[in-house]
Amino acid sequence: MLPFRKHTGIVAPLDRPNVDTDQIIPKQFLKRIERTGFGEFLFYDWRYNSKGEPEASFVLNSDAYQGATILVAGKNFGCGSSREHAPWALLDYGFRAIIAPSFADIFANNCMKNGIVPVVLSESEIEELFRRTSDGQGYQVTVDLERRVVEDDRGFSASFVIDDFNRHCLMEGLDDIALTQQYEPQIVAYEARRAAWRE
Repeated sequence: MLPFRKHTGIVAPLDRPNVDTDQIIPKQFLKRIERTGFGEFLFYDWRYNSKGEPEASFVLNSDAYQGATILVAGKNFGCGSSREHAPWALLDYGFRAIIAPSFADIFANNCMKNGIVPVVLSESEIEELFRRTSDGQGYQVTVDLERRVVEDDRGFSASFVIDDFNRHCLMEGLDDIALTQQYEPQIVAYEARRAAWRE
């Protein structure tokens, strides 16, 4: 998992509430067994029409938001099924942080286990970010996980809350496997004792 301490990137606005995981990554693309390769299918039903052609009106198809690594969205982002493929698709596309008024709990947890920071800000702060992205000029913000703040170079600054454990894991790039591997000496010692006991 890539460590996350401080990230500055272009912001893509997705001004829609209740974006569910089937909209983030439709079910027909869940057959892959790897964690990679899902980015091209992110928001597929919104990004493409029935002929498979890009929908010009969708935000991620706009030249202004190419290379965006921070997504600002409406409330209850990531609702629906608990599929971990949703954060895989967002990460594979290039997003490192998602900012919204609220998230579905399982989705937010899956994000943090895959190196994406889910940032909760107030609805008024989200509206201000939507306003600042509307000019299509490649608006950027910095998500500073060390200081727990989102800010830009035009005076916007908003703090957010994240628990210490998840913050530590994100900053150090520790997923569940890496956390377990920190205890490898103790695990090896236990297995050695267990093997002797079974003989």
